[in-house]
Amino acid sequence: MSDPRPPLPRVLFVNHASRMGGAEFILLDIVRGFAGRSSAWLFEDGPLRSKMEQLGMQTLLPRTQGNLTGIKRDRSLLRAIPKLGEMAAIVRAIATAGRAHEVVYANSQKAFVLSTFAAALARRPLIWHLHDILTEAHFGERQLKLVRILANRFAARVIVPSTAAGAAFVAAGGRKSLLRLVPNGVTLDTDHTDWDDTARDDMARARLRARLGLPSGFVFGVFSRLAPWKGQRVALEALARLPDASCLIVGSALFGEDLYEQELRSLAATLGVTPRVRFLGQRDDVPTLMRAIDVVVHPSTSPEPFGRTLVEAMLSRTPVIAADSGAAAEILQGGEAGVLVPPGDPAALAGALRRLRFQPQIAAGLVERGERRAREMFSAARMRAGVEAVTREVATARDEAAAA
Repeated sequence: MSDPRPPLPRVLFVNHASRMGGAEFILLDIVRGFAGRSSAWLFEDGPLRSKMEQLGMQTLLPRTQGNLTGIKRDRSLLRAIPKLGEMAAIVRAIATAGRAHEVVYANSQKAFVLSTFAAALARRPLIWHLHDILTEAHFGERQLKLVRILANRFAARVIVPSTAAGAAFVAAGGRKSLLRLVPNGVTLDTDHTDWDDTARDDMARARLRARLGLPSGFVFGVFSRLAPWKGQRVALEALARLPDASCLIVGSALFGEDLYEQELRSLAATLGVTPRVRFLGQRDDVPTLMRAIDVVVHPSTSPEPFGRTLVEAMLSRTPVIAADSGAAAEILQGGEAGVLVPPGDPAALAGALRRLRFQPQIAAGLVERGERRAREMFSAARMRAGVEAVTREVATARDEAAAA
């Protein structure tokens, strides 16, 4: 039987970074369905480009690569003035590439700002995949006003990964009619060498830890890029309340926040927990590390639009504790699939860790419910289908408008 849906449109995916962060992993999963007819326009060369080309995706780069990552979204727009020439060249290049496609798809906030002008020049509809919570905790007042105006004026649709992200967009002045909810999807590339999927027994975990060089005993981990609002400080302060536990800090500073790692190391020394903390940096074996430890902690102090780490942990069959803000409650089904604690509260986090350690039946229940929910609600296939539906909707509306 033939597919009754219209074919996928030719889409130009635009992303400002080529380093692998949460939005880049999401984009990499999305473009799998578009490889062959569509292209990706990246502001810089790097790992994302290599991974896309391995999937058969054509990638485009500017003739000269600058450094727009230095323009922070929470700072004055005046800092962007020295980059105006570079940004104008990028707009023209995206517009030129956009004319060979039917839809322009911006996958980051910086990509969206420049793509609004490029899509208008190319006369192509624009989709913004919003991976942020639009609040002043993450954006300056002028940046919020700018993206609100641009979204309401130029975006054909705004894809959000959670109702929390959608509500923040509307609260910032965005039009609700633009929103399409597509929860993020996660696919794990897991090393099964020392693991049995049917059980999390002590012997299997001990073998895996030995191979990875991890400490014995009770171990919890934080898996996120290093940034103050990601809450690694809260995890270290909770560790200080758990004298016989260890903690993994997995992730690196991706966007100019290199001093924060030194602050964390200094805090660990001040708290006297340095021997019990491992700073592992950026890793490609996150699911394997998650399987090897007892609990994954997601301690963000500001609301998050989603929380890929939570779903990775659920699929890894590791219990989760998360700060109750942003999309965490949606993902964890109000606490049914993981433990929710107040954000920025190390005492509450330490108490939740003790409960899961000394009440294994609670942890086991969370594992079963968490894995089931992750597979049902947050698969990469489901996300791709949602994004493909939005691109078809936008392309069809454009064709109908042209015909009229």
